[in-house]
Amino acid sequence: MVKVAVIGTGFIGSVHARNIARHPGAELVAVSDVNVELAKKIAATTGAKAVANVAEIFANQDIQAVLIATSTDTHVDYLKRAADAGKAIYCEKPIGLDYKEAEQAVSAVRAAGVPVMLGFNRRFDASHAAVKEAIDRGDIGKVEIVQLTSRGPKPPPISYVKVSGGQLRDQTIHFFDLLRWLTKDEPVEVYTIGASLVDPAIGQAGDVDTSIVSIRMASGALCQIDSSRRAAYGYDERVEVFGSEGMVESSRQSFRGFSLYKGGQILKDGLHPGWFERIEGSYFAAIDAFLNSLEKGTPPSPSLEDGLRAQLIADKATESMRSGQAIKIAG
Repeated sequence: MVKVAVIGTGFIGSVHARNIARHPGAELVAVSDVNVELAKKIAATTGAKAVANVAEIFANQDIQAVLIATSTDTHVDYLKRAADAGKAIYCEKPIGLDYKEAEQAVSAVRAAGVPVMLGFNRRFDASHAAVKEAIDRGDIGKVEIVQLTSRGPKPPPISYVKVSGGQLRDQTIHFFDLLRWLTKDEPVEVYTIGASLVDPAIGQAGDVDTSIVSIRMASGALCQIDSSRRAAYGYDERVEVFGSEGMVESSRQSFRGFSLYKGGQILKDGLHPGWFERIEGSYFAAIDAFLNSLEKGTPPSPSLEDGLRAQLIADKATESMRSGQAIKIAG
């Protein structure tokens, strides 16, 4: 049984803490947050110990793994400290505020030789996994166009925006990773437009809340990702992959909702719960994969390298948005 501590008990951190607490292969030993009362609240519901000083977690030899779910601007520091302490690490995306900062963390973690998994939980959503299975089977032939949609139900607080690294690094980065995973292909060029259409305060904080990212892949395939911080009708996340022999898509709200268009037929599969049930399931599946990798001694996936690649794409997309030019992405 893997003994785990969670650092950061906000919304996502609390989801992780509850999932770890109910996982048969883990013991949630401790939780920590800059808001000690919040940590105590999560501790009371999970049976963990609330720790005020995070250094206590790194010094505890019984703790084998740490989960980092703090604000983006603290990730690099906690990654380095966890690696120095010899802990296995599950870190929420992104690695850092930019690629240069992320590289520093990656160098430190590689030197320590500890296993690290990045929190790209969309890979573990059953709907998106069904899309990947169809692509891998060759159901749609050669991939030609990928359309990805990411629309949150409401914008985050401005205090969150200021330490997040921006929409492209915080929200859209999930879909940079998802694109690579689905297609087994690499982005080579990106062009981005963005605007502050939802909340003027987000623009005043130097960020956008609405963006469209166009990407050219190494294979020649084209991709478009549209992201918004607000969908008035609720959470909206979709994937559509068009190929030479068909098209496959995942639906908006589903555990396993996907449609396959091929040979004059439309094949559908899906259940439609509320949005949070779908997201929580993918988080648990990601934690399960992390714990299983530790038990088996296999490299965790998504890997640190996956996180670094997604960070590079996010940085280049941000550069494009600011310059108004298409930007090449190094291989």
